[in-house]
Amino acid sequence: METFLETFGEAATTTLGLFWMAFWAFGLGYLISSMIQVFVTRERMKQSMGEAGPKSVALGTFFGFISSSCSFAALSTTRSLFSKGAGLVPSLAFLLASTNLVIELGIIIAVFLSWQFVVGEYVGGLLLILAMWVVVKLTLPKDLEKSARENARKEEGHQEEKDVPDWKKLILSREGWQKVAHRYVMEWQMVWKDVTIGFTVAGIIAAFVPKSFFQALFVGSDTSDPAFLQVLLQTIIGPVAAFFTFIGSMGNIPLAAVLFGNGVAFAGIMAFIFSDLVVFPVLRIQAKYYGWKMAAYIMAVFLSVLIAVSIFMHYGFSALGMLPDPSSAKSVSEREFFKVDYTLFLNVLFGLVSLGFVGWSFKKHGGHSMGNDRISEKILFWLAMLAFVWLACGLASKFLIQ
Repeated sequence: METFLETFGEAATTTLGLFWMAFWAFGLGYLISSMIQVFVTRERMKQSMGEAGPKSVALGTFFGFISSSCSFAALSTTRSLFSKGAGLVPSLAFLLASTNLVIELGIIIAVFLSWQFVVGEYVGGLLLILAMWVVVKLTLPKDLEKSARENARKEEGHQEEKDVPDWKKLILSREGWQKVAHRYVMEWQMVWKDVTIGFTVAGIIAAFVPKSFFQALFVGSDTSDPAFLQVLLQTIIGPVAAFFTFIGSMGNIPLAAVLFGNGVAFAGIMAFIFSDLVVFPVLRIQAKYYGWKMAAYIMAVFLSVLIAVSIFMHYGFSALGMLPDPSSAKSVSEREFFKVDYTLFLNVLFGLVSLGFVGWSFKKHGGHSMGNDRISEKILFWLAMLAFVWLACGLASKFLIQ
């Protein structure tokens, strides 16, 4: 019983620790998304990212890099760009760049893994964008993009503006930033249930599921030179493992290090890292934004390109003699979530910003509905409530056994 309580407490602590790592990234991403929605007009966005040409894709990639954030926040910003007239390819280029071409992610990868994975992350991120561009250009039905854009505009609550305000004046006005505050609160309102459930499940898996289970998933991980079929299977299983251990693009790096230390191939690890956009919470949010058909299409495109790119990099690195040695994997058993570092100061900053925006938005617009009448939303609401109870009991058990 005492062992269970210890693991129970560890699960709750892990959940809170992982969210602690990601909170400032959520805040930053939603702030950028809110500013785009308020200050950037559809007409201006069409001029810069309307067509899926090299310039538009490059702009989407650049904007994604400078606004790097966690998956949930990046999804929100992508929807904002797409609903305001950006083409699907530049919008998806933004999404891939903002979750893969990430400076802080590269730092964490360097700490837990090795420099080869850092190179793989950035080179692979660019290759994912190029491969996605080709696949979408060859397969996207035009009517699907049109219906998805209409759904995104409806979900975001856009109305056609005949008299577009000057963004320079709006960004310097109290009214403009009050609109940003209101939109920021609405962004959190849209995904708080998914975030709560996702991080709680991640903590449970990290604490209760033994590492040997993940090792057993990857065929050929016990061999130093796996055959092509084994590499392919590991690369396919990578997204499957990520599906059941979703903790965001930054939080899954420690688990990637565990897999790496247990002999999983470079391709399998990279596929696991790249898979933060092909998990159920992301699929559900994409469906909410664009409809289920477009959400399924985007997931299929991302899944196919991440598998292809991971295998391509594996054998490319092998030809160059750059494949990492599994013995170089660093231990993740002594992680410290709560300590005085840049995460603490950024979390305090965005905690204050969030509280200020909530108060400002409430004063202007009153309370906000925490859901709607759809059955799925009601189910998620009660699952989120159950998650809060689980976390509270887990923390209580941690204190009881001390």
